[in-house]
Amino acid sequence: MTESPPNSLSQGAKDVATTSISIPQIPVEIVSEEEMAIIEAALAATRSCLSSSAIPAICSPSRSSSFFQNNVRSIRSITSLSKKRFPGGCSDSDIEDLNGFNNTQKKNRVAESLFHRFRKKTGLSVTDITSTEWCEKQMEFVLLFGKRKVSKAMKAGHDRHVKLEQEIVKRVKVSIECDEDAWAIKFLNFITGANQLLFEGLTREIPLVGFIHGIWLVGIVDEIRIPEGGNRNPILVDTKTRVRDTLPAEPQRRNGRLQLMCYKHLWDNLVADKFPCKEFFDFFSLNPHYILSKEIRDNTAKAGIPAKTLDEVVRYYRNTCSMLLPADNQMLLRYELQKDNSVIGEEQFAYDPDWLNSHIQCCLEFWLGEREASFTPEEESWKCRFCQFASVCPKNTSPGTSSPVKINSPNSSPS
Repeated sequence: MTESPPNSLSQGAKDVATTSISIPQIPVEIVSEEEMAIIEAALAATRSCLSSSAIPAICSPSRSSSFFQNNVRSIRSITSLSKKRFPGGCSDSDIEDLNGFNNTQKKNRVAESLFHRFRKKTGLSVTDITSTEWCEKQMEFVLLFGKRKVSKAMKAGHDRHVKLEQEIVKRVKVSIECDEDAWAIKFLNFITGANQLLFEGLTREIPLVGFIHGIWLVGIVDEIRIPEGGNRNPILVDTKTRVRDTLPAEPQRRNGRLQLMCYKHLWDNLVADKFPCKEFFDFFSLNPHYILSKEIRDNTAKAGIPAKTLDEVVRYYRNTCSMLLPADNQMLLRYELQKDNSVIGEEQFAYDPDWLNSHIQCCLEFWLGEREASFTPEEESWKCRFCQFASVCPKNTSPGTSSPVKINSPNSSPS
């Protein structure tokens, strides 16, 4: 894979840092079928590579995990492949079994807690939070009955993020042997990205992990940039790709704002050294004194991090966090056209901690079994036209029957 010249990244960082932010007067559509496919990919248990439930798939001997080597200012370090996707503990049940659920079975499932059933050993991802905000009932169905197939639109969006990442880093494969190795790589990913941010003012695909409202939460930020001038607080950016040259509807933009606010909360907690190490090792069942694999130790030594154990890597990780500033209160959502990667529009918005906390608490009520899943509100019922579970969802069935109510085709206008 090609590398960008060291000086080209620096110039690119300056360019993006000085770009003005505006939202052009262009049409706004409710949603397109292709865009909903991308959203549903996330709802269908797309998970960040930080979530340790992905680890069993990559931790067996001789298996390898891809990660990156920084190519700027001769910094030699490693980082992992971004945004690995996996089912996230979905059962093998058939979706048609939904019609056989009675109220008692539903209540029992709520009592068990979806978090306990599906995220007990992995924690939640930011995608879990945003997917729940989109539609709790759909999130429940995804957990119980699995994900939908990846479409061309979904793949195009993923490929664009890979391309953006490859502009500033290159991939290197390193074998891992256990969970401790995998987590060490994730922390090294952060260290690499933080170094790049401090030296060049721009980095992408930064993994984050934190303890929020008594729950471990993980995620990956698309992009972090440091603006020129007096304000040196990093700006968090998320890029969304679209099939059509229109801005998304408000519920989609709201979902994007929630995503970036979650990232800021995680970032600021790390910068403030709010990382409970003992609780981290205990929750993920990790041995802090485990000796990392030789291949990982060799690579970390080359990167100037002579760590032998997971605990030592975590110490370097926390030291790196101490050199960083809290994220800027202003965040940026960018919308690109898939056809040519042109910018459709940009939305700058301010961090709202009260709004964020209320949404997270509401999501946790669902995940912790404090209440049953709610349906999408009536004013956003157009989402149901693109949901793979619409035909069996109680919201779209007549009372006392299992026959689905007629749902408009994707090409019809939303009501």
